[in-house]
Amino acid sequence: MRDIYWQSLSLGSAGYTPWLHDHGSLTRRIQQRCKQFSVQPLCSGLARVAFDEAALLGFPFDRFAFSREVLLCADGKPVVFAHSTCDKSHLNGSWRAMSGLGNRSLGTLLFTHPLVKRHPLHFKALQSHHPLYKRAVAELGNNPERLWARRSLFSLYNAPLLVTEVFLPEILKL
Repeated sequence: MRDIYWQSLSLGSAGYTPWLHDHGSLTRRIQQRCKQFSVQPLCSGLARVAFDEAALLGFPFDRFAFSREVLLCADGKPVVFAHSTCDKSHLNGSWRAMSGLGNRSLGTLLFTHPLVKRHPLHFKALQSHHPLYKRAVAELGNNPERLWARRSLFSLYNAPLLVTEVFLPEILKL
């Protein structure tokens, strides 16, 4: 499925490009570059999703979905703000494990299950008006001009799960 709201990379993303284009597990890549990796849960539960997310997931905009937001931390510093969402009905089926992840990485589940399929990556420079930018900087304490993000649709037994990873400035130090 083509993501009409997110597009390819543009100028200004050079330092983030290797992170944005990596098709493997982001969790594993961060773990390889730090001494201590951790997942800091921020929120999870039913929430309204953005219009473009609902379109990609194939359900009406006004419908509630399951949403999970966490910080991926390297040596105690947040390096990625991760937002994932799926239809709430899939919590009793394909994505049952989503609701009980706690401080465990979703990437561990996605990249170890042999039937999970990943669709193409899409990228965007999030500006200050974007809802995910606002939620990510709330955890930072500063407001960069923009934050680079990527997202991809995963599917398991035809049930979609949308994962968006917002790269925080500290990622460039890894």
